[in-house]
Amino acid sequence: MHSFMNRTFLRRPGLARTLPSLFVAALSIPVQAGDWAAYGGDSGGQRHAAISEITPRNVASLEVAWTFRSGELGQDFPRAKEKFSFQATPLQIGDTLYFNTLTGKVFAIDAAHGSLRWQFDAKIDRNRHYSEMAARGVAYWRDPTADAAAPCAQRIVFATLDARLLEIDAKNGKACADFGERGEVALSKGVRLQSSGDYNVTSPPTIAGDVAIVGSAIGDNRSTQDELGVVRAYDLRDGHLRWHWDPIPRTAVIPVDAANPDFGELDQQRATRTGAANAWGVLATDPQRDLVFIPTGSASPDFFGGARPGNNQWANSLVALRASTGAFVWGQQLVHHDLWDYDNAAQPILIELRRGEGTIPAVVQLTKTGQVFVFHRETGVPLYDMEERAVPQDAAPGETPSPTQPFSALPALVSHAQVTADDAWGLTFWDRNRCREQIAALRSEGIYTPPSLQGTILRPGYAGGVNWGSGSWDEQRQLLIVNVMDLPMVVTLIPNDDLSAIYDSGEFEDWEFSRMRGTPYGMRRRALLSPLGVPCTPPPWGKLVAMDLGKGRIAWQGPLGTTRDLAIWPFKGIEGVPGIGGPLTTSSGLTFIGAAAENTFRAFDSVTGKELWSARLPAGPQATPMSYAIGGRQYVVIAAGGHTGLQTTRGDFLIAYALPETPR
Repeated sequence: MHSFMNRTFLRRPGLARTLPSLFVAALSIPVQAGDWAAYGGDSGGQRHAAISEITPRNVASLEVAWTFRSGELGQDFPRAKEKFSFQATPLQIGDTLYFNTLTGKVFAIDAAHGSLRWQFDAKIDRNRHYSEMAARGVAYWRDPTADAAAPCAQRIVFATLDARLLEIDAKNGKACADFGERGEVALSKGVRLQSSGDYNVTSPPTIAGDVAIVGSAIGDNRSTQDELGVVRAYDLRDGHLRWHWDPIPRTAVIPVDAANPDFGELDQQRATRTGAANAWGVLATDPQRDLVFIPTGSASPDFFGGARPGNNQWANSLVALRASTGAFVWGQQLVHHDLWDYDNAAQPILIELRRGEGTIPAVVQLTKTGQVFVFHRETGVPLYDMEERAVPQDAAPGETPSPTQPFSALPALVSHAQVTADDAWGLTFWDRNRCREQIAALRSEGIYTPPSLQGTILRPGYAGGVNWGSGSWDEQRQLLIVNVMDLPMVVTLIPNDDLSAIYDSGEFEDWEFSRMRGTPYGMRRRALLSPLGVPCTPPPWGKLVAMDLGKGRIAWQGPLGTTRDLAIWPFKGIEGVPGIGGPLTTSSGLTFIGAAAENTFRAFDSVTGKELWSARLPAGPQATPMSYAIGGRQYVVIAAGGHTGLQTTRGDFLIAYALPETPR
């Protein structure tokens, strides 16, 4: 995720705060039905709370129940000013919440009052230049063979930016010495490490039985030979490697049953060289069926694939593996030969889809293209049709795009139309005309237009569509509710001989450049913006959308967020801004979401889409909320820490909302 609008138009983030006092308490942590025991609420990532104290009738009475401050604002990190964010969704186990920060710290706090119980510091290297700076949460495991009073009978499992997998005792925050080497496993081994700062882990591990399954976040667009995007499963008791799966095969001869036909035509050197296709988002598991669902990203580099011909399976795919062994069960590639950074960022969502009088076990994959794909969980058969459609060709010399791409029969959540000069938008006639000129000079043929030397408009952009926030599933109403972006981006390929001169010219200071070593080109990219730093296409640039999956149609949609915290007067009232983060639904029929590039947290009616409540926050809530009940009182919690790429106010706040307490 990168800065979408420049600082001419935007305000700067806020200031740091101090750390609350520390004390440690021994805890008893019984896991109960209804605990928020996994990142997405449950192992299937539904982001739904089966709690109904807060309703559409009383939600307007919500008030702050408590606020916790971590004190972590990226101090001393070289890219904190450029990429800082606080994206964690806490876990709730009994009366305790657990969450982490990108600085490698884990916190346990009282779920009813927000007071600190313990904290753990993984002591990551703060001087390293990390390509990614995010930490979205931790995982929890209860060892069923251990006595409840034994050390590390209950464990918090998490990974760090410097690629370590750690376990700590959920009761007191002490390292579990029997796991790996003194409580940790090095994830950077066996991945063909090229750069220690470019191999990170930003999402929580996924727990399946007695293994922790982890993917990785690999720095984009560096070369053809980036790190391997392997997914690995580690024994939760001692940390030994139980299995690994590589989305890209490493041999020239590929067995038929490996379902990788396109790589069978590659020579040994190319197959060995290709990297990434990593799963950097959150995985989902089906314990009953012993399945783990893996959303994979693009093979390296993102915007030129001449050195990786073919479809590049299983990059850009949804893959089901046997969770206990890593054996391949089925896969569906959702983008062939990705040239647009359309990796699958969203966590798969496991649902029961109603059809007639019965239900079907299904898995939903949301994509950066804004498409919704639904498959039978056991077989991978599409439950809504998929078809291959012809897409634009005529790529840069040396490139061979896929002639077709898969499209879902379900309506897209974001526009796939080409951007034309007639679409130009601006705050003034002057910047609208500059946008019109810019669009006319770029290649724009709609979705899947290949990157070019001329410059290509990507719609949807490489941030989505749907990003890591994924969606929320309201099973009672069969509603899938999703935060989406419609913010076109521009990518330009640059011959290697010209790259340094163009970079040094100073003409493109607001652009991101990458070398893409091993290819004939480097590249530059950013959002399609006017000289004033605002999008060249009309709003909304961000929406909240509800899809009725039972009927296969969009139930409602509307703009999410305003320019209140982004724009100078008189442009504060524009509705529908870019955002990052996901929604939460509740059984009472509410949808809670922050996400938008605004310091505001909102609640909507899940059935109608009407906004029912909002609260101003001290920082941007670019995270996904969660909810739980303690002592009969329902809490809704959101991380408010800001997102540098969206230019929202930075902070270190975890804030809980609840209805006013009833006098006793």
